Parts: sequence; structure tokens; C-alpha cells
Amino acid sequence: MTGRRVGDREIIALFPLGSVLVPGLVMPLHIFEPRYRQLIRDQEDQPAATRGFGIIAIRSGHEVGVDGVRALHSIGTFASLIEVDPYSDGRADILTNGSARFRLLGLVDSTTPYLRAEVEWLDEPEGGPEAELLSISVGARFDEYRAHIAGAGWIDEEDSTRLPDEPSVRSYLIAAAMILDLTDHQRLLEAPSTVDRLLAELVLLQREITLLRELPSLPATELTRVPIALN
Repeated sequence: MTGRRVGDREIIALFPLGSVLVPGLVMPLHIFEPRYRQLIRDQEDQPAATRGFGIIAIRSGHEVGVDGVRALHSIGTFASLIEVDPYSDGRADILTNGSARFRLLGLVDSTTPYLRAEVEWLDEPEGGPEAELLSISVGARFDEYRAHIAGAGWIDEEDSTRLPDEPSVRSYLIAAAMILDLTDHQRLLEAPSTVDRLLAELVLLQREITLLRELPSLPATELTRVPIALN
């Protein structure tokens, strides 16, 4: 992100969601609430390289309504604004891409109808020399997981996108692709290093594969609600 460095602090617009955006993930959004229409209009005055806002998961509350959000998670991702497709009535479809992670330091007083906050930009440390080997192991386990959910009919069997080789990019792609609840997705986003994220993914993939083997008739949205003991 042009002009933004690890450890720098900045005030940015926030877009709380009931889902998690990870770096590298493209996320389309439909803009219909007046406050977010204003947010998108305000972005028109920003340099193209810095247009965007922070997407951060809602810990308590809901997305819609001015007073819907009661608490936010502490780590989010800056969503670079790539494309805006406006409607004649003021709504818009937008396309964003996850870039840098940030830590939420606190909300700031603002005259805007949307939330603004001071954030600190986070590093993406690899975490150790074992990242490459872990990445290979996680990739193999993810292929097994993907084969199970394809067999259950939850994804197309033709959907076999090749995983990227770079460990950090691979860790985020897998984090985004797994069918998990918000808590697990957020924990992967918050992992302090690539190694930590890959280790967490190994555990989660083992859990999900075990569930898919033992409970193939359960819909994907129910899998995380079933307790399972791991060795």
C-alpha cells in the first residue's frame, strides 16, 4: 500500500461486516445504506492508490443499521477499492481487494455517518524456516479436504485451483477457502506469523476432514457445531 509502512498509524474509514476479509482476497460488496454510499462518494477525492476502507469483523451486533454494531474484533484488513459500478438510485456494486492487515486502536469522533478509527499497520512475518515445509503439508491436507467437500457436493469437482507456492499467500488462500465459522476465520487472520497460521490450519483441516469422514450427510454450515475430540 503506497506510503503505508508497518507500525505507522492512520485514521481510516471502517466497514464492519459479519465476515472476515484476508489479504489477497477479492471481495465484492453491494452498497445500499446511506452511510456507506457516502463512504464510497468520499473515496472519489482520494488518490487511486490509497482508496479503500478497513473491513473488520463484528464481534457483537449486526451489519445493518446505524446502531447495529456493539463490538468489533481487534484485527482487520484494508480493502483497496478496485471498481465502483453505480446504480441510478444511489446504490452501487463495488469490488475490493484485501491488502494490509491492521490493528484497531480506537474509534475516533467523526462528522461522517460511517465509523472511522485509528489503526496501526501490521507486519507479515514468516515466523521461521519451517514455513516452506509446513506450507507443503498444509497444501496436501487442504487438497484432501477439498476432495471431501467436492465428494459431498459442496463445491464443483472441477474447482481445483492450483495453490500458490509462497507460504504466506498460500496460508491466506486456504484461510479464505475453508468452510469455517467467523471465530475460526478471525483466528487465522490474527495469527502473528505465517508459521502460526499454517499450524492452526493443520489442526482445523484435520478437524474438518474427520467430520467429513464421520458425518458426510451434514450440511457444511452445521459441521462446526459438532464436537470432535482430536488426538
